[in-house]
Amino acid sequence: MFKFLLNTDNSFYESFESASQNVMNCAKTLLETLQQYPKELQIKATQIKEIEHKGDKITHETIEKLNTTFMTPLDREDIHQLITNMDDIVDLMDGAVSRLALYQIPTVTKEAVSFAEVLVKSTELLDKTITGLRHIDKREAIIPNCHEIHTMENVGDQLLRTAMVDLFETEKNNPINVIKWKEIYEDLEAATDRCEDVANIIEGIILKNA
Repeated sequence: MFKFLLNTDNSFYESFESASQNVMNCAKTLLETLQQYPKELQIKATQIKEIEHKGDKITHETIEKLNTTFMTPLDREDIHQLITNMDDIVDLMDGAVSRLALYQIPTVTKEAVSFAEVLVKSTELLDKTITGLRHIDKREAIIPNCHEIHTMENVGDQLLRTAMVDLFETEKNNPINVIKWKEIYEDLEAATDRCEDVANIIEGIILKNA
């Protein structure tokens, strides 16, 4: 009985990997949506909503498992933060696409497409980083990806500044459009922030286990 209690439940790694793959799939679908916009917008929006529901399910199941598991492979707080922050990334991308449909945006900007490209790159790096957690002692294979995610977040910050400058210039006579696009841009930029948050959590985990 005591041996059973002391067994570490490594299935959490599978949950992390499922979540990261779901995040990456969402980013790629987002990019396809914006590149083809407005073609099949409703279909793509539905696909992203389904991805968002899948993410919610993974998050819920992981937290339930966390509440019933005696020995976890990582600190409980780290597990909770990892899974919820990855879920937030999907929620924000879903929010951006939902706003595009709700506001009936006729065409998307080049900056919006650029944001999606940054998110694809960030989530690909995130997926590699999450997979590396199974081999946490090999930090040299994980840390560079975390650093690259930080770089992509900086690109996202710069994109937001550029996008807002352009928005106030091109839509200065249409404040409603400014408000609509500001909200969309902020969702996309916040998604890059959450990618960086996950990288920070992983760096903290590596530090604790060094």
